[in-house]
Amino acid sequence: MKLVHTVAELREEVAAAKAQGLTIGLVPTMGALHEGHASLIKAANMENDFVVVSVFVNPTQFGPNEDLDAYPRTLEADCKLAESMGANVVFAPAPKEMYPSEDATWVEVTGEITKVLCGRTRPIHFRGVTTVVTKLFNLAQPDRAYFGQKDAQQVEVLKRMVKDLFFNIQLRIMPIVREADGLAKSSRNTYLNEAERKAALVLSRSLKAAKEQYEAGERDAAKITAAVTASIKEEPMSDIDYVEIYALPELKPVAAPMVGSNLLAVAVKFGTTRLIDNVVLEEK
Repeated sequence: MKLVHTVAELREEVAAAKAQGLTIGLVPTMGALHEGHASLIKAANMENDFVVVSVFVNPTQFGPNEDLDAYPRTLEADCKLAESMGANVVFAPAPKEMYPSEDATWVEVTGEITKVLCGRTRPIHFRGVTTVVTKLFNLAQPDRAYFGQKDAQQVEVLKRMVKDLFFNIQLRIMPIVREADGLAKSSRNTYLNEAERKAALVLSRSLKAAKEQYEAGERDAAKITAAVTASIKEEPMSDIDYVEIYALPELKPVAAPMVGSNLLAVAVKFGTTRLIDNVVLEEK
């Protein structure tokens, strides 16, 4: 496996792979890799001949008071994990490498899809995501790109971008990977102290109960979100940002009664750490 830091180096590796007729899988990450990322890299390795993993803490998707400086950076460990899962190249650029111009060019998905859920309190976040992912798509030229379902709104935004800009890339969305006790794997879990980590288990418990409620026949979105909200509020350390349901695809307003596929998404702070989780509610 090669570790490269510049656009020129990555282009050279991609050109060599393309010259051999190899299919390319891309796994964009912000580093601090865990088992969730490992599952993406493993899937990319199984479905492609050549796998590129990007490790880049993208500054443009962080707001002024967010955790850009504190975000964990563990490149050496990331490379070991990526290599063990079958990556061929890790691309770890500096911010100046990805944003060479002082006045940046942006790729932005507009409309309600980027204004609800996390977009409501993080207004520049998805513009940063779509811009950096577009750059990575152009550099790696992948046949397939791999993302986790935990970032459900990001997934829907990227699907829209790929559709609207005619990217000839297949998005592969992989299931949420959880700890044995149910907590969704996240690089931000490292911020939690022991008490906060225990408190955060209320998220997966509440979502599991909501799914059971749905499978028992409940189709009133307001009743389901009210039950989840009440459950999370029983945990004193929780500070709810949102508990909401939107219709899939594209996070449209939910029907009454609920039909088809719907996303129940939550964002909750424990101490200073904001965690997200979700479950898809759909008839079997």
